[in-house]
Amino acid sequence: MALVLNIETATTNCSVSLSKDGETLVLKEDNSAGYSHAETLHVFIKDVFEAANINTLDIDAVAVSKGPGSYTGLRIGVSSAKGLCYALNKPLISVSTLESLSHQVKVEEGIIIPMLDARRMEVYSAIFNHNHELIREIKAEILTEDSYADLLKENKVYFVGNGVAKTKQLINHPNAIFIDGKLPSANEMSLLSELKYKKSDIEDVAYFEPYYLKDFVAIKKKA
Repeated sequence: MALVLNIETATTNCSVSLSKDGETLVLKEDNSAGYSHAETLHVFIKDVFEAANINTLDIDAVAVSKGPGSYTGLRIGVSSAKGLCYALNKPLISVSTLESLSHQVKVEEGIIIPMLDARRMEVYSAIFNHNHELIREIKAEILTEDSYADLLKENKVYFVGNGVAKTKQLINHPNAIFIDGKLPSANEMSLLSELKYKKSDIEDVAYFEPYYLKDFVAIKKKA
């Protein structure tokens, strides 16, 4: 039973929620075309506390989406979460970005594949069953026409996340269901952060780092 501040910045969606006992009390998010997290994150944090009429000292923990995702977005979210934990003397909880994203799909059977764009024809993905239990670990993979062929033979497969757009270009199968317009959100973090809090599954604030999955590669702007 906890009051948790949840922070999600792994993609273009800057998302913050306050949750109590695993239920979202207040959600503030913005999915603009570019990354505005540095400008908006702390404003959103202030807004959710004011909307819930809750003092920052009253929370039990701070949860942050740990990745994979945008290098810059993850850095901003984790740095902010750590700063709050230090200032408020609260524990830090990390939530898998792809696990959280999978919870946007509610089905009674089939396979859920949350996927995030990772440049060119590559995605960060994981595979969950309909109960959101992990059945294949998170990895970076290059998509082909044969991707997930074995799963598609016998299951409805639900693809969700901003990696869906490129997946639809390659996979044409009656069992493939593409869910457009979904990004990781602090709303789905509410349940997961509560479960981790109950188990005292917390991070070392001093040493915790985001799960980048791949090394950061700087891309030069075109002249």
